[in-house]
Amino acid sequence: MSTMAATFRESILERRFQFAAHGTTLARDTMAGMTTFIVMSYIIFLNPIILTSVKPKVGAPLPFEGVVTATCIVAAVMTILMGLYTNKAYALAPGLGINAIVAFQLVGQQGLSFPSAMGLILLEGAVVTAFVLTGLREQVMRAIPLELKKAIAIGIGLFIAFIGLYNSGIVVTGTGEPVTLGRFTTWPIFVTFVGIVLTLALRARGFKGDLFVGIIGTTVVATIVNHATGHKAFGTSTATFPGWHHIAGWGNWSLFGNFDFHAFSKLGVVSAIVWVFALFLSDFFDTMGTLVGVGKSAGYLDEHGHMPEIRKPLLVDSLAAMAGGASSTSSATTYIESGAGVAAGGRTGLAAVVQGTLFIPFLFFAPVIGMVPSQATAAALIIVGYLMVSTLTEAEDEAEFEEGLASRTGGKIAGIDFHDLAIGLPAALVIMLMPFSFSITNGIGFGFIAYVLIRAAQARAREVHPLMWGVSAAFALYFFVPLLQDHLSWI
Repeated sequence: MSTMAATFRESILERRFQFAAHGTTLARDTMAGMTTFIVMSYIIFLNPIILTSVKPKVGAPLPFEGVVTATCIVAAVMTILMGLYTNKAYALAPGLGINAIVAFQLVGQQGLSFPSAMGLILLEGAVVTAFVLTGLREQVMRAIPLELKKAIAIGIGLFIAFIGLYNSGIVVTGTGEPVTLGRFTTWPIFVTFVGIVLTLALRARGFKGDLFVGIIGTTVVATIVNHATGHKAFGTSTATFPGWHHIAGWGNWSLFGNFDFHAFSKLGVVSAIVWVFALFLSDFFDTMGTLVGVGKSAGYLDEHGHMPEIRKPLLVDSLAAMAGGASSTSSATTYIESGAGVAAGGRTGLAAVVQGTLFIPFLFFAPVIGMVPSQATAAALIIVGYLMVSTLTEAEDEAEFEEGLASRTGGKIAGIDFHDLAIGLPAALVIMLMPFSFSITNGIGFGFIAYVLIRAAQARAREVHPLMWGVSAAFALYFFVPLLQDHLSWI
């Protein structure tokens, strides 16, 4: 009877996911889903740490357990929805990059409360959804020059890596100089380097769950060191095993629906709109590249390099962005780590369903996840930054990169032409200003404005897409809003 029941269940799943038609099996897709989860599970630790590492000037900080709960729920629900609605092996979770913008830019520098910042994330997701439904998403993608798209990804990668270096204490603010190396004789720095060595060794060996195991292993070392030093190394709030009665719980659900739109009164209408656009850019390009890049390996593309019914995964991704804002986890997006499951043989939506389901148990163990110190996540942030810098330069040619296709077969690298002033200088500004000004938006804005101005000075303004002119004008207003606000009370 048990064999018949198993066969019956497998036949139902076969009809639903069509394993044979996709050249896979139930077992293979299940293992692929587990593989992707292990590779991307670091977000369970990193997202709460990033979003709770900033003390807001206005309003209350986000509760760590609340962010853990919301992160797991959003990742689980949206990934399962992706699998069931699209029958594709894509996983979703709150994205690294946008969560840094929320924490360090909108809340830390702009002075918004977390609910107001998450309101902008919700609006960004709504804009992306509208662009998907109207087909404008592809048009905006084509409006921005290829080299600037690469520069944006590289700049965000450097920004994320810098956050890891700074939060771990490897680099610190110095006296008389912007930043300098920290003291390498402290226990936190020792633990940081243990984590970096461990994670890099695992990656060098080709271990799939290097980031996850690196975070866990480094946390164990930090906890041992903290206990041995009488909690002088890391204090009592982290790297400390919680009491047995506090290991598990039912989760903190207080962050769902905790958003508002007061950013328009705090920042001004023009400034808030430009911030929504900046968030839109970060979400927009990451998703397009991931969907088509992973889709190529999975066999989702036709002979022309297009994905049939691409609007379905784009729609789920845009709804995930809205879900992230509504739950205070920042925008959720499609993960490039989905490629790990595809490499393991995953082809259908069952892999995504498995991935999403595995997030659910972790929402009950927020106190244990709270043990993870920032030093334990430094290696993960540095490696994620490295991956963002490296993978976006592997296109065969401009046509392939426009479709988001990444050649991993030794093809010629299509780099940024820094000898072309109109391309090289804007790209350099994007890459340099993101980490140097600690602002993704500043980098994008200065790069775009420089591009259109140089093209105009070269008498080649007609080569600039009208949407680029509009975007650059919006960024110009963004930079001048502080001056305008002194004279125009309605902004």
